[in-house]
Amino acid sequence: MINTLDNTLVAIAENFQFPGQVAKIREYGQGNINHTYLVNLNDDQAFILQRINTKVFRQPALVMANMGILGEHIEQKLQGQAFEQALNNHRRWEFPKILRSQAGADHYICEAGNFWRVISFIGNSQCFDVITNSEQAQEVGYGLGKFHALVSDLPVTKLADTLEGFHITPNYLQNYEQVLSQTIMPSSSESDYCRKFIHDRADWANVLENAKAEGILQLRTIHGDPKVNNIMFDRERGKAIAMIDLDTVKPGLVHYDIGDCLRSGCNLLGEETSQWQKVTFDLELAEAILEGYFKIAQEFLTPQDYAYIYDAIALITFELGLRFFTDYLAGNIYFKVNYPEHNLMRALVQFQLTTSIESQEKLLRQIIARY
Repeated sequence: MINTLDNTLVAIAENFQFPGQVAKIREYGQGNINHTYLVNLNDDQAFILQRINTKVFRQPALVMANMGILGEHIEQKLQGQAFEQALNNHRRWEFPKILRSQAGADHYICEAGNFWRVISFIGNSQCFDVITNSEQAQEVGYGLGKFHALVSDLPVTKLADTLEGFHITPNYLQNYEQVLSQTIMPSSSESDYCRKFIHDRADWANVLENAKAEGILQLRTIHGDPKVNNIMFDRERGKAIAMIDLDTVKPGLVHYDIGDCLRSGCNLLGEETSQWQKVTFDLELAEAILEGYFKIAQEFLTPQDYAYIYDAIALITFELGLRFFTDYLAGNIYFKVNYPEHNLMRALVQFQLTTSIESQEKLLRQIIARY
């Protein structure tokens, strides 16, 4: 943790048009991809300074272009009459704004070649790694629904696909098989379990992509990573007010967003638990998230969309477990890890969660059908 000014970080920060003097910079958050710092100015204003991981986001300039297009569209929508009526309850909704560099760009590349950006900090807010009650769960659903509603009429042709293949499960399955063919499989009961788990569901992994190919499901603008801790809550009112971590915004199926939101929100033990065999999918929280989401999303969802929501919940959970296990086999090159078997443990958590979802398929479909 950086508690005092780091000269290197200060030098980076000085390349941006901060409306005041930098007083403190410290590490912030627990993201698995980018390096994130909180910048406090001498007047207590705060901003987020990030070094983008260009091994993951190979075209970071396009990531920033997407964010600019998204921000402009959302700001226009929030100022429109339709959303003024929706905001009569005084609920605020914010979108992180880009701070320009001294050269007027939306980013800065330092001498070491690292790609840096600064965005506004959502003040008086907090996020949660684990949902603790149904009211919180409804707000999580509202937050994702609000985001989707705001971008539902943003043409996907305006956005670059900055992560080709991201959230396309058959692609991850193909990559897994390639890594597996080039790797000496670790001998353990956990690895054997993961391999069999993947094998037994390989044919089903195409369910959403097949529906897209047949024209049943349509591409829309998606967040790409709407896990619970990417939804910000107002500290005073406990209401969802923003979605953050927008690097993964791209054309895709909203189903991956819906599924990922429930996957992360309905596991009470959290993604990092070591007690993977005790992981369950909480049906009560799932219903609350879906209720909050559908109240807003009904304006743009089609009957065909509803038909594939259960599959999305199970599939995205399976997909993440597949990605964790593949990265474990590949030597932990994508996700940050704290120990060599960290991604293996993460995979076990997601596969156990998938099993719990599958065991409650009938009840989940009944909940979805009510909407």
